[in-house]
Amino acid sequence: MSPMMIAIDGPAGAGKGTLARRLARLYHLAHLDTGLLYRAVGLKMLEKDDDLADKEAAVRVALSLKANDLKNSALRDEAVGNAASHIASVKEVREILLTFQRHFAHTLPTDKQGVVLDGRDIGRVVLPEAPCKIYVTASPEVRAERRLKELHEKGIDSIYEAILEDIKVRDARDQTRKASPLCPAPDAYIIDTSEMGISEVVNKACVYIDATYPKAYKHS
Repeated sequence: MSPMMIAIDGPAGAGKGTLARRLARLYHLAHLDTGLLYRAVGLKMLEKDDDLADKEAAVRVALSLKANDLKNSALRDEAVGNAASHIASVKEVREILLTFQRHFAHTLPTDKQGVVLDGRDIGRVVLPEAPCKIYVTASPEVRAERRLKELHEKGIDSIYEAILEDIKVRDARDQTRKASPLCPAPDAYIIDTSEMGISEVVNKACVYIDATYPKAYKHS
């Protein structure tokens, strides 16, 4: 049986990362959150006080990126996410990180039966050959509510309106950039999580995956 290859895309806060992690456990897949690559570049630039609009600086940082850079807990900070969104519009940076992502996808650990990558251009650019492509989405309002709850659980005071505006701005930037704009692959299976719990989302994804890989192993 050929290795499984699953591409998951979608906007921030739609639940693609949670879905990818669940599928990785269920099907014994190697998982890469590709957004962390852009966040790692953004974090390094913020730490060096680089101008996020400096393309040459962004390219230098992207070229220096190492796997260990993806383990920094600060990558989840809101400011880093905004920096990543800016950097993701730089074509040269995307090309550098594309090589990293494809190498990960085609270098399978012996204890895994495939890979799952989540991001914003996996199904269309990084792994267009993936038999399973899933596009996870949700309304901006629902995503803002989820983010607000997440921040409050961390003890961080936030305002719903500010989060919602930030999500809308980030969506617009991701969807209109010239380099790999955010949109579903033509053959992607679309899941709107606005009114779903994670268990329902995972179940819908598994039905789709099992139809593509009918002999795939997963936990009960």
